[in-house]
Amino acid sequence: MVFSPQLAEIRFGCGLSPVIAPPAAPQALLDGLAAPDDMAQAFPIERYDTYRAWIARAKEVRRETMRSKRSKESVDAFRKLKQEQARIGLTWTVHTLMRSTMSATPFRERLVAFWSDHFTAHGKNGILATATAPYIEEAIRPHIAGSFAELLIAASTHPLMLHYLDQAASVGPGSRAAAKQDKLEGLNENLAREVMELHTLGVGGPYGQQDVRELAELFTGMSTTRDGGFRFAEAYTEPGAETVLGQSYGGRRAGMDPIRAALTDLARHPATARHIARKLAVHFHSDTPPDDLVAHVEARFIATQGDLPSVYAALLEHPAAWDETRHNVKPPVDFIASTWRALAVRPERMARMKPGALRKLLEQPLIAMGQRWHRPNGPDGWPEQDAAWITPPGVSARLRWALAAPRELQPNLPDPRAFVDQALGPFATEKVRFAATAAESQPEAIGLVLASPAFQRR
Repeated sequence: MVFSPQLAEIRFGCGLSPVIAPPAAPQALLDGLAAPDDMAQAFPIERYDTYRAWIARAKEVRRETMRSKRSKESVDAFRKLKQEQARIGLTWTVHTLMRSTMSATPFRERLVAFWSDHFTAHGKNGILATATAPYIEEAIRPHIAGSFAELLIAASTHPLMLHYLDQAASVGPGSRAAAKQDKLEGLNENLAREVMELHTLGVGGPYGQQDVRELAELFTGMSTTRDGGFRFAEAYTEPGAETVLGQSYGGRRAGMDPIRAALTDLARHPATARHIARKLAVHFHSDTPPDDLVAHVEARFIATQGDLPSVYAALLEHPAAWDETRHNVKPPVDFIASTWRALAVRPERMARMKPGALRKLLEQPLIAMGQRWHRPNGPDGWPEQDAAWITPPGVSARLRWALAAPRELQPNLPDPRAFVDQALGPFATEKVRFAATAAESQPEAIGLVLASPAFQRR
């Protein structure tokens, strides 16, 4: 294995920076996960438990709008509240990117993004439109260096996940609530199915429809409060024990303990180890990672019962991790984040930008590139395959953004020849160097470096 600090920053971090040194050894990436989370302090994002106060206020204003038969005053109040929400949500987007830009431990930011996508959840109505960032801050970020079981439980039982996968309205067919009311929605299997298919065992895993149904019955009772918090509604629970993969859970008294036990067993299942190992290898290596890399990570997962730092260590210690051929194309968010990092974008400049300018510089280009912020098309998250991002419209949008954005992001653009090494290090090619020197202007030269295949891969 030949470790490369620059490759570590590109493949396992957020790209090279002119002001932040790359890691000196693979262990430094792991040590960074145990270090204080400086970026969360420097660029704060509200946790979901605090965000619930905003949900309660928005619902009260909406109720008042309905009570007043949509009077001008109430409609204006609700519109202002939505504008406030959009402004705060845009600030959190900028803070997320600034974390990637300025972090000395960018492996943390990459893992937060990976697990946030693995456990995709977002609001399905206007009031919860900006709930994803607080959900990530509460359910994902604190658990990326613990056990996979802890992470699974935190994400799968989170109120936003219950809302997103319709678990909050799921009612056991034999529950007390179902016996009293015939207009309830009934049992919902969405969360149970996605926990097995996406979050743990994987597509084609060792489970059947009966396992899905019984897990869904075990999940009954997990619901949400009016302000979007978690509550356990015992009247909604299906009575009796449930059998999932041959193991019995619950049966005496409804509650969260049997649910946590089932999730822990699913988290430690060998099929889960295979699924997570392959997904990590695909994300950090290539669409078709070496079988021995996947097997090595899988074995460590099984041996440690999903201790995530140990799993990451297995990924980093394998020779394939340091294969200098960079296979994966950066998704749009990663492309923009690595551009910010290469240009050493300053938070003061971003803080001075007005919302309209930020949307034009950030949100709208992401949509054009095919990756709307925090809005994947389904619970399986964003695609990993390069073909999903290398499309004529997507490539065109990247080129337009690369040529236009640098002068907005950084008023003092670097010398193009220096920027080639600043952005690409030893991965700069002669074609990129020629393009940088032959461009008609400094901004165009910087844009051509950013749009080059050498910068687009990791």
